Amino acid sequence: MFLQINNLHKQFNNQKVTSDVLTNINLDIKEGEFVSILGPSGCGKSTLLSIVAGLTKPTSGEILLGGNKIQKPGKDRGMVFQEAALFPWMTVEENVIFPLRKEMKKKEAREVAHKFLQMVQLGNYTNHSPHELSGGMQQRVSIARALSMNPKVLLMDEPFGALDEQTRARLHHELEKIWLKTKKTILFVTHSISESIKLSDRIIVMGTRPGVVLEDIHVEIPRPRGDYPEATAKLEAKISGLLKTEIDKVVKEELAYAANH
Repeated sequence: MFLQINNLHKQFNNQKVTSDVLTNINLDIKEGEFVSILGPSGCGKSTLLSIVAGLTKPTSGEILLGGNKIQKPGKDRGMVFQEAALFPWMTVEENVIFPLRKEMKKKEAREVAHKFLQMVQLGNYTNHSPHELSGGMQQRVSIARALSMNPKVLLMDEPFGALDEQTRARLHHELEKIWLKTKKTILFVTHSISESIKLSDRIIVMGTRPGVVLEDIHVEIPRPRGDYPEATAKLEAKISGLLKTEIDKVVKEELAYAANH
């Protein structure tokens, strides 16, 4: 397998209290797959992505990418966060070139940056500052920057979570086009069931407290998914049922805790 997550466990220690955030996570992801991680708040989705990125250490278990153990951040993994995280004093072009500056000469870096800015429909905005762009455009710059490093895996942590519905729908379309063109392996964290169904080959539904894999769903609906509303609605209902059980569990636990404190 291309990306392997083996017996992953993560604990956090806070004020002498140890809590299991992730437990017994096992996933095999093929090269070129688009995999969404979906679950309620607090289920460890972002923590899992952070461990794959090499930004957080697991308590136990391991992650292998192309047979090599992940122990720290690397250019084989590109990260896109919920906020675009662009340098405000740099132009769009300079933001995309920034991670390339040690890898290639300036002329080549500019060519690579322009290629990916064209891909995200921002070829005419190279000299703009981030503050001159909308939130959706800023996220497209962030995606272009991550892709410019030619990573083996693109890690996306709720990249469209802060955007309005119209912008989000447009970026779904853009991301799907980019994925079909580049065939990058994408690991995509989301709260949105419809977003995960629209974009993914597979949806990893997670339970919480501790974070576990409840179900690994292979989405068999042809693309574009909007052409198959009945199949999409059926899958959405199934996933909603799984998540409702988890959310109800969290609410009960919180009510019980409040009653005892």
